[in-house]
Parts: sequence; structure tokens; C-alpha cells
Amino acid sequence: MKNDFGIFFSDFKLLKTAFTHSSYANEKHLPKTASNERLEFLGDAALSLTISEYLYLKFPDKQEGELSKIRSSLVRTESLAKFSKKCGFDTYILLGNGEEQTGGRSRETILEDLFESFLGALVLDQGFEAVKKFLNLVMIPEFEDGDFIGVTDYKTALQELLQTNGDTRIEYKVLEEVGPDHLKEFKIAVYENGLQLGTGKGHSKKAAEQEAAKDAFKTAIRSKK
Repeated sequence: MKNDFGIFFSDFKLLKTAFTHSSYANEKHLPKTASNERLEFLGDAALSLTISEYLYLKFPDKQEGELSKIRSSLVRTESLAKFSKKCGFDTYILLGNGEEQTGGRSRETILEDLFESFLGALVLDQGFEAVKKFLNLVMIPEFEDGDFIGVTDYKTALQELLQTNGDTRIEYKVLEEVGPDHLKEFKIAVYENGLQLGTGKGHSKKAAEQEAAKDAFKTAIRSKK
């Protein structure tokens, strides 16, 4: 793997099960319990508890609904799939030939399940504290730094983050437009109730708005440290 994170499994069979997709188990005529689906169930629970505890302690003034929104953003499919790839898990998953040939190794739902099944295996092999330590190495720093790798639509993410404190007015305004028609570059700022939060540039207004939202989103996350 790209990084073993100082983790050494005492039960290698358990680790192999975590990396065994159901398509591989079916193709090899293995028992249904040989795939990582049961471990995924356990890992999902461990992940939810760890992130919930982290958010509860980090944001003592936020209510249940606000905490749930932030947790949902952090543990969404896209996010967990990218964490899985970041760890190099996609290289080692065992897939059936059909799944392999149709791009299963890059499929986000498979990578999400793989990440959770690894956590499930880690719980059984080394206990819940090992899961917390691993997530504090892999996931939490991304959140703390504002590098929300699970976010693909920063405009939506920013809106959800700002609206945790109630209704708010968010506007995007073009500050600058330069270059010839075939190579325009826009500079756009995003405002909350008239206060500028971030700016961004892009070759289309849509792209510039996303960059402005990304800038504002990361600033907002860092301010919560």
C-alpha cells in the first residue's frame, strides 16, 4: 500500500476478506461470507461513531441537525472513495473478471465499501481505538485543513455550511472579465449578506463561481478550528 500507517494485522485472513469484493467471491464459488460485505457493515458503524464523536467535541455550540449535515458531507460516497484511493486500497481489491473489465476498480461505490470494510477488519483485529487513530491520520487532517476532498460542488457545500446557522443570502458577482472571446477569464466574488467571503477565477462564470465558493468554503472551515 502507499502507506501502511504503522498498521500490521495479526489476522491476515481478515485483511484479505476486507479486500474481497462479492464479484470475486462469486466467481471463485466462495461462501457469501468470504466477501467484504459484513465487514463493511461493521466499518460503517465505526466510521459514523468516530466522526460523530470528533464533530461533537469540535463544535460544542452546534445542534444535532447541524452536526448531521457536516458528518454527511464528510462521509459521502465521493469522499470515502477518494480516501480509499489515497490509501492505495484500489490497487489491492480482489474483483471478478467482469467487474474488473467494466472499471470496478475505479467505481466510487466499490471504493467506498472497501474503505468501510477495511475499518471493520481493523476493529476486529485491533479494536476501536485503532480505527480512531487511523481516521485521525487519514480523514481528520483533510477536514481540518479545509481540503474537503469529498466535495465536488463547492457552491452547494458552501451553501449548506453557511445555512447551518439559519437562512442567509449568498450572491456571486463578476469583479473582472478579461481576454478575447475565445479565451475569456472571469474573476468572481461570493458574498454572504453583502460580506465578501472569497474570490475565484475561471474561463467560464460557472467555473469561477466554483473557485470562489471553494475559497470561501476553505476559509470558513479553517475559522472553525
